[in-house]
Amino acid sequence: MKSPREAAFEILYRIHSDSSYSNLTLDKVQKENNLSGKDAAFCTALTYGVLERQLTLDYIIRQYSSLRLKKIEPKALIILRMGVYQLLYMDSVHAGAAVNESVNLAKKLKLHKASGFINGLLRSFVRADLAYKMPDEKDKVKFLSVKFSCPEEIVKFWLNSYPEKIVEDMLESFMGRPELTLRVNTLKASRDELIAELSDSGVKAKKSILSENAINVSSTGSIESLKAFKDGKMYVQDISSIIASEAVHPKAGEKVADVCAAPGSKSFSMALLAEDKAEISSFDLYPHKVELIRKSAERLSITSINANVRDALSSSEELEGKFDAVLCDAPCSGLGVIGRKPEIRYKSFEEMQSLPELQYKILANTAKLVKKGGRLIYSTCTLNPEENGKIADKFLSENKNFRALHLKLNENIKRGIVEPENHLTLFPHINNTDGFFVSAFEKVGDCDD
Repeated sequence: MKSPREAAFEILYRIHSDSSYSNLTLDKVQKENNLSGKDAAFCTALTYGVLERQLTLDYIIRQYSSLRLKKIEPKALIILRMGVYQLLYMDSVHAGAAVNESVNLAKKLKLHKASGFINGLLRSFVRADLAYKMPDEKDKVKFLSVKFSCPEEIVKFWLNSYPEKIVEDMLESFMGRPELTLRVNTLKASRDELIAELSDSGVKAKKSILSENAINVSSTGSIESLKAFKDGKMYVQDISSIIASEAVHPKAGEKVADVCAAPGSKSFSMALLAEDKAEISSFDLYPHKVELIRKSAERLSITSINANVRDALSSSEELEGKFDAVLCDAPCSGLGVIGRKPEIRYKSFEEMQSLPELQYKILANTAKLVKKGGRLIYSTCTLNPEENGKIADKFLSENKNFRALHLKLNENIKRGIVEPENHLTLFPHINNTDGFFVSAFEKVGDCDD
């Protein structure tokens, strides 16, 4: 079995080498090594801390290294990041322990030559009282990039897209772990009943002010081990995703489609909003994800969901004009969920530029499923006007048989920027949500009207 530091290294190295998601990798490695309690908490804090601060840590390491970062063996660089992070940000770790454990880890990994380099660099950092220089604040992009560990090209893009104060506050909000939100399964419990049960289990739970169906929780431990979860009384869904589901306003008797449905939380929310009396078609491209939706619906005792494999770009004449409401939560760059998956910020910005073309194709194809008088909701979990507002505006300009549909929002939801009433951009620091975008349309005629 691996120690917490060894497990953290394993997680970070897998993310580096396989581009795997941090949350899934962390859960898998901790289970493989039976980490729990304080050991699991230490491993989690170290893993996410290094991911969140990676560019900052590299900037500091560069100041103390005789080698360029590209010349440092990848495994050794990960150990250095872990060591510097412990020295700077983990008050519970003694400086000597941070250095010695880093060297020991290198030796266990047979990085004997690198272990001396790691030892020397970390000890030099300690002798200098952990001093380092930040970039000049006059270079706003460089300064914010290093301070908040976000690539310069993304910082520059955001500064050109949103007000400077919003960008700075948004970047700062991504440095912490966001609050966990649970969606109440109202078929099995009321919100008050679930809060009482969770509280009895030692979970700190309180009502969300942004949705009457949501609970904010902390001190949960493993969600899946809670009796309320096993009994199907709730599921994990960020409040931003709940807001997108509620924007559909599904009603009993309606036919509703969720075209990019996995892992299914929006489909479940729409089913519950209609008291399990609508017909919800949940589509996804991958069979294993469709099976996951089915199993989760069974756990929740939701019977109105029919999950099937479907490519959102495929031609489906038998489905055209059949749905009262359709939710199109398109694949996106994920820049709004950096707080939960910090590794997203380091993905290729260039690759993100190809997404709007795909998103528009999916939205335009999805629009064919909506019947006259029906509703179409487009959403993403990113903060990028190219993937959000510009897609929505282009759709309206090129589809005259649709009109903008005013979003009916919870009165406690605050807007961060001026935008059309059929658009909503959720910034993480304003509503304590993931970064998210929602837009709404109504079909007012057929294509040839």
